[in-house]
Amino acid sequence: MVRARGVAVAALACLAAWAPPPASAQPAAQGRVLFLEGCATCHGDDARGLPGQAPSLHGVGARAADFYLSTGRMPLAEPRTTPVRAPPQYMAAERRALVDYVASLGGPGIPDVTPQRGSLAVGFQQFTSHCAGCHQAVAQGGVVPDDVAPSLQQATPRQIAEAVRVGPHVMPAFPESQIDRHELDSIVRYVLSTRSPPDRGGWGLGNLGPIPEGMVAWLLAGAALLIVLRLLGERSRP
Repeated sequence: MVRARGVAVAALACLAAWAPPPASAQPAAQGRVLFLEGCATCHGDDARGLPGQAPSLHGVGARAADFYLSTGRMPLAEPRTTPVRAPPQYMAAERRALVDYVASLGGPGIPDVTPQRGSLAVGFQQFTSHCAGCHQAVAQGGVVPDDVAPSLQQATPRQIAEAVRVGPHVMPAFPESQIDRHELDSIVRYVLSTRSPPDRGGWGLGNLGPIPEGMVAWLLAGAALLIVLRLLGERSRP
C-alpha cells in the first residue's frame, strides 16, 4: 500500500514537472522570443542595454514598452536615430507579448485613464502649465531646442497618459506626485477636445493661434481698405 502511494506521488511529481507553464507566463515567453529576434541587437540578450546604443529595460515596466511599440517608435532601424511616430511594426498580439515580457522585468504597469472623469478646465490649466510650451496650446506640436515636439492629434488616450508618465525622448516624465490621476484624466480630455475646437470667431483658420490669425485679419482689413479708397478715388474724379 505504501509502495503504491509512493508510485502515485512520483507520477504526480513527473506530471507537474512536464505540465505546460501557466497561461499568464506564455505571452511573456513568446515576447522573449520576439525580443531576441527584433530588440536584443540594441538592448542586449538580457535586456540590460548596450552602452551607446540602447538603455536597460529592467524596471521600465509595461507602460514604456506599450507606448514605444504602439506608436511605432520602436524598434529603430538605426539605434542613434530619433524615435518618431510611425505605423506599428508588430501586430497587436505580438505587441502584447513583448509588453508582457518587458513587464516581467519589473516596473510600473499601463496607466488606467478615463477622460470622461476629467475636467476640461483642469486639463487646460495643466496642459498649458506643463505641455503647451512644446506642443502648443492646441496640441499641434512645435519646435524645441535640437528636436521637434510631435502633434498629439493621432495619440490615443492611453498613449497620452503613458507619455506623461514615461517622458519619451527629451520630454520630462511627470510622476503622480506632480500630476495626479484626476489631473491626468483632465489633460487627456483636454487634448481630445483640441481635435474639434469651437470656432467662436466664425472662421477657424486651422486654429493656428492668435498671431497668424491676427496677421490674416490685418491683411484682409488692409485689402478691404485699399478697395474702398480706390472706389472713393474713382467717384471723386470730374
